[in-house]
Amino acid sequence: MSFAQLFNLSFGFFGVQIAYALQSANISRIFATLGADPHQLSFFWILPPLMGMIVQPLVGKYSDKTWNRLGRRKPYLLVGALIAVAVMLLLPNAGDFTFAQSAFLGLNAAMWFGLFSLMFLDTSINIAMQPFKMMVGDMVNEEQKGTAYAIQSALCNAGSVVGYLFPIFFTWIGIANEAPEGVIPDSVKWSFYAGATILILCSLYTFATVKELNPEEYAEFHGINKANANANANDDKGFIQLLKEAPSAFWTVGLVQFFCWAAFMYMWTYSNGAIAINCFGWDGADAKDAAFQNAGNWVGVVFCVQAVGSLLWAAFLPKLEHWFGNKGAYAISLVVGGIGFMSTVFVTNAYVLWLSYALIGAAWAAMLALPFTIVTNAIKGGNMGYYLGLFNCTICVPQIVAALVGGLLLKYICGGSQVMMLVTAGVLLCIGALSVMLIKEEK
Repeated sequence: MSFAQLFNLSFGFFGVQIAYALQSANISRIFATLGADPHQLSFFWILPPLMGMIVQPLVGKYSDKTWNRLGRRKPYLLVGALIAVAVMLLLPNAGDFTFAQSAFLGLNAAMWFGLFSLMFLDTSINIAMQPFKMMVGDMVNEEQKGTAYAIQSALCNAGSVVGYLFPIFFTWIGIANEAPEGVIPDSVKWSFYAGATILILCSLYTFATVKELNPEEYAEFHGINKANANANANDDKGFIQLLKEAPSAFWTVGLVQFFCWAAFMYMWTYSNGAIAINCFGWDGADAKDAAFQNAGNWVGVVFCVQAVGSLLWAAFLPKLEHWFGNKGAYAISLVVGGIGFMSTVFVTNAYVLWLSYALIGAAWAAMLALPFTIVTNAIKGGNMGYYLGLFNCTICVPQIVAALVGGLLLKYICGGSQVMMLVTAGVLLCIGALSVMLIKEEK
């Protein structure tokens, strides 16, 4: 495929990642503003990976069997993008709607509205995101697959930069960054509105420019039975049978994923509080305090630096792979990211955090590219979508586990210090780097 074809294949991922970046950088800020306690924050992060674990295998299973004039994966891409746009217009307004003030299970009505909006947002993002990974597996040969996922990684990081910077940009042009108690600032609202607009435009671009393979072409390209491709691409096998037949790379890369994604769950959950206390002088009490909201904007900046660091490291990854192989490059990248996380405990100057988060970007670059390269090379074409959907569980399960135990770790291990949760993330990445040695690559 030409570079333009590879680029078009993944361009919609740019818009999807803006939505994902807005979610990851602002959810803790939104729920803290709505009244959540810091020890509750990790529980709000259970829903996104839980929905991903349910939705992505189903998208993979049923898109494997979808062959129509709109395409195979593209119909799911379009539906997911449309739902995500609708929810992005609603979520940041959770504090504006008039609700009864009674609380249920310790959450006020605005938090419940936000919680369900978050559930639908992540569900739709997952529906829109998964087809991009699958189309690379469907249509790109092994020689170009590394390039294709590198382009996807670059677009992913570029989208992250835009999404992370939106709140501070809108504040800079004069849109309010503070609001009454329990109301989300306008700078955050307009960030979600802009992200929704870009998401649908980018998704429509990929939808219009990419022509998927028909069943006969797909079967020939992957060397599988044509009737099998045209009817039930996965032979109607259940997920248990497919997991039994999964290559060893599926499981060993999944183990590495466990430690990596648990680490990043803690970054998304606790960066706002840690930065507010360490660098902005927040007392940890009032989320409508200017120090907390300013730190929320700065979280977008350092996450942006992380994305830029990831872009730069992604350009360096091929040399690392040449020198040390996929496994060596993977492990080195995770160690560098772990050092970045652990260094945050010493930082009290907001600008010095740029170095810490740039190092974290090294781990993110490897996590976006190398697992999918290793796993798709080991999977036969007939079950590509279903397997990639199941492989997504190695991203979702660790986030759910991390979210469930996050409050306990914060209270009993980290002594209530949110910055120590970032140190914990660094330790997890280093354990992940050791686990890389268990991977056996297959073709």
